[in-house]
Amino acid sequence: MTNLSALGWTGDRVVEPSAGTEPARVARVDRGRLTVLTAGGERRVHSAAALLRDPPAAPVVGDWVVLRGELAVAVLPRRTAFVRTGAGRTSTAQVVAANLDLVLVLDALAGPARLRRIERYLAVAWSSGATPVVLLTKADLCADVPAAVEEVAESALGVQVLAVSAVTGAGVEELRALLGAGRTAAMVGPSGAGKSSLANALAGRPVAATRGVREADGRGRHTTTARELHLLPGGGLLIDTPGMRELALHDDADGVATAFADVEEVAAGCRFRDCGHRGEPGCAVAAAIDAGALDPARFLAWRKLAAEAHRQLLRTDARARSQERARVRAAIRTLHRAVRDQPNRLR
Repeated sequence: MTNLSALGWTGDRVVEPSAGTEPARVARVDRGRLTVLTAGGERRVHSAAALLRDPPAAPVVGDWVVLRGELAVAVLPRRTAFVRTGAGRTSTAQVVAANLDLVLVLDALAGPARLRRIERYLAVAWSSGATPVVLLTKADLCADVPAAVEEVAESALGVQVLAVSAVTGAGVEELRALLGAGRTAAMVGPSGAGKSSLANALAGRPVAATRGVREADGRGRHTTTARELHLLPGGGLLIDTPGMRELALHDDADGVATAFADVEEVAAGCRFRDCGHRGEPGCAVAAAIDAGALDPARFLAWRKLAAEAHRQLLRTDARARSQERARVRAAIRTLHRAVRDQPNRLR
């Protein structure tokens, strides 16, 4: 028997299961079949067909579901969720993991820090509602770990940055302390970042297969093929996820604003509210870049992610599309009036 609080059940869930039902935590999803953790232990159940009709609402790892016998009949409301746009030419939301307390963004110290990729992951992590933490793995392969941590911390404002090594154990106990009893963390990052090795180190036993990087190009290989929730010694819960070849934002304007709070603060000082930061008079961003107070690469990353989030919002929100059309029409009318009122305009 397992106390539900040890599986991440929180006191704010005021769910009264009806007769013949019980709550369970989803630990793995395999084509409609769920591995779930209940007060009585681990079970394999099926999802009701109605739960699979809307993919973003279908059960994912970390979800709490209501069981009736061997059937999951409902998904309980999610407190938090790490969501991206599905791979390919689609605007469909894909929920990677749900009901998280922490999102562990991994990047390996086997080479130069990939700041732009870390910033992208942090934008999605902030919008999840969970607390992001950056883990710089394979610290045993880095000649100057403090310098690497400092470099990443400058781009990960307000986020704890921790260097860890599954080989030497450096940082593992500090990370384990963050995963208190009943707290759920999801590891996200590219293939080869060391997610599986770190999961094994935290669990104290093999829970995920591991493989080396390719010698030809140093890129990681996919070892984790499915998202899976693991119970850790000490009571924490860890969700291991496959490496993501791409991480497309899904209407993450708030996440981008939080991840780039420094750029947002500078941009708020521009003379014009709709400043495009492309040479307009009174542009605070341009002034900060000229003064060396703002990294131009970070500014460009912010502009790229903000534009991507806006495009995705227009693809998924009819009201936003209507407002955008109205804004464009108003801008065109203003331009026409300006041209018409030119004193030297040809008649």
